[in-house]
Amino acid sequence: MRIVEQFPQQVRMFDDVRIPLSDGVHLAARIWRPVESDRHPVPAILEYLPYRRRDGTADRDYLTHPYFAGHGYAAVRVDIRGSGDSEGVLLGEYLKQEQDDAIEIIAWLAAQPWCSGSVGMIGISWGGFNGLQVAARRPPALKAIVTIASTDDRYADDIHFMGGCLLGDKLGWGSTIFSINAAPPDPAIVGEGWRELWLQRLEGNGLWALEWLKHQRRDDFYKQGSVCEDWTAIQCAVYAVGGWNDGYTNPVFRMLANLQCPKKALVGPWAHKYPHFARPGPEIGFLQECLRWWDQWLKGKETGIMKEPALRVWLEDPAPPRSHHETRPGRWAAEETWPSPRIKTRRWSLAPGRLAEGTVPDEAMTIRSPETVGLASGSWCPYGLGHDLPTDQRVEAGGSLVFDTGPLAQDFDMLGAAVVELDVAADKPVAKLACTLSEILPDGAVARISYGLLNLTHRESHEHPTPLSPGKRYRVKVQLNDAGHRFVAGTRIRLAISSAYWPIAWPSPEAATLTIHGGHSGLSLPVRPPRAEDAALAPFPESEASARLKRSVLEPPFERRTITTDRATGEVVYEWSEGDGTYRIEDIDLTVSIRRTRRVSILPEDPNSARAEIRWHRAYSRGNWRAAAESTTVLTGDRKDFRLVASLDAYEGESRVFCRSWDERIPRDLN
Repeated sequence: MRIVEQFPQQVRMFDDVRIPLSDGVHLAARIWRPVESDRHPVPAILEYLPYRRRDGTADRDYLTHPYFAGHGYAAVRVDIRGSGDSEGVLLGEYLKQEQDDAIEIIAWLAAQPWCSGSVGMIGISWGGFNGLQVAARRPPALKAIVTIASTDDRYADDIHFMGGCLLGDKLGWGSTIFSINAAPPDPAIVGEGWRELWLQRLEGNGLWALEWLKHQRRDDFYKQGSVCEDWTAIQCAVYAVGGWNDGYTNPVFRMLANLQCPKKALVGPWAHKYPHFARPGPEIGFLQECLRWWDQWLKGKETGIMKEPALRVWLEDPAPPRSHHETRPGRWAAEETWPSPRIKTRRWSLAPGRLAEGTVPDEAMTIRSPETVGLASGSWCPYGLGHDLPTDQRVEAGGSLVFDTGPLAQDFDMLGAAVVELDVAADKPVAKLACTLSEILPDGAVARISYGLLNLTHRESHEHPTPLSPGKRYRVKVQLNDAGHRFVAGTRIRLAISSAYWPIAWPSPEAATLTIHGGHSGLSLPVRPPRAEDAALAPFPESEASARLKRSVLEPPFERRTITTDRATGEVVYEWSEGDGTYRIEDIDLTVSIRRTRRVSILPEDPNSARAEIRWHRAYSRGNWRAAAESTTVLTGDRKDFRLVASLDAYEGESRVFCRSWDERIPRDLN
């Protein structure tokens, strides 16, 4: 990434902007805009998040927003109501209140004398979500959005569920936002009222993970904020961006297929980060690509961006299975439309131990996986900064039904979603299955390409699941995550099926035995024929960014991940500790220290031994002012209930000023 020091326009930052709302609440904003915008108004680009603009996202904000401002835009970073230095209390994620406030923010921006009246929104994850949600509300000044690593469906593709299976990230992310919500506002911005505002939040924010656990079906709770409920609502231009190593790839393809507005999509090899600094690389000149988008839709310039293919993807070449990749080999490819009429399906039938092209006898195969299958899965949503990618899948094979092809005779590309169709029975009323698609490399290593999960009680509906009849055969379909990959001659394809996938998915209430009938089951891959035009695609420019945030490292960041097995009991413990270290942000003289530990454990034969515990510590100081928050969340369960235990403590200096604990049981709802 090349740091750019000089821009076409001189930039000024306004650090303490207060945006008034109609109910009297003021939201805190930081705005970068060209000095000349006082005389020559410019469009505004909004990023709207609860992650604390002055410290939480300051690193990436400094890399991104001054760059836009230097090229003729007002870049605006706003703390959502009840977060950072904004007034109010934040009661949940993606609420209607959040959208209502955004509509007022956009109207306020459009009315400023330095704004041309045109507004765009950009964001990754939460900011990508609310960009879509606000676009569906159609504020008049909002002309275009860039939505990165986001979702159209809060049930099917978010931290809560995958295929109806409860994700470990529900607690993981729930504990993260629990910690963020407990951070204090900055007295340097808020003034003497900071303590009162902090205590209001500590008392009022609540434990969101508790509410989430009460909603285990695709009900109105998840339909709120899911733009797939009405694709026609969004009319402004949408640029959807994702990465193969992220948790939010599938929505990119659904949005491109279903949105009826001007649209474009980009998928790289990246994990959950902005593409100009994401890992695995290659990085691209993403900010330059955004400028082409903004110039087209906010300034009315013809940049040619909409004359290019609607979908551009990085087709990954084979690579060894590692928990971290700096880069992934591959090449850029494009499709004019999606779904592409060029994509063809190649199918294999499931026979004992092999994937066979053509028909095979109807042979029954059974599996009852150890609950520890899934330990090589990596994270549901990798960030690519640490060691969170899937590792060698050979360790999973002994607990799975494994089906391999012979060595491939020639190369071929897949692009899209692999589908596994199964004729399956279970011996319990609730059972789950995991399907992983991998490539067996010449040295025997097995690299995961994609995977999918299905709670079999959700086989017909996420909204109205029904128990299984033990022993009854069902026809089910498991759609794996979208992928773009080149399989090469001499390698082999593997499909592995297991009844567990811990710790990505929480176990079923009882260990289930699955019976797969091979003659009626198969794997289908979306095969992409070669496209000569790919070679003529214009390369992305070198990654660029504005100057980094100035900060002094007092204690370095750290990460440590271990998996241990108790030889006496068989208990497996996966533990990782990581932290941002301790650092001082020079411009605002703020010292920040953040660390977290996560410990998950399970016995191979007992699904109800599953336990997850997450601890967070946050501390902030300036001069004589010191504030900190510590939180713990623990999830366990039995056959009938989940149990969520949590605590939150806040400190001013050495004095504890807030303490609260929770101990709640939530009935399991076919999960």
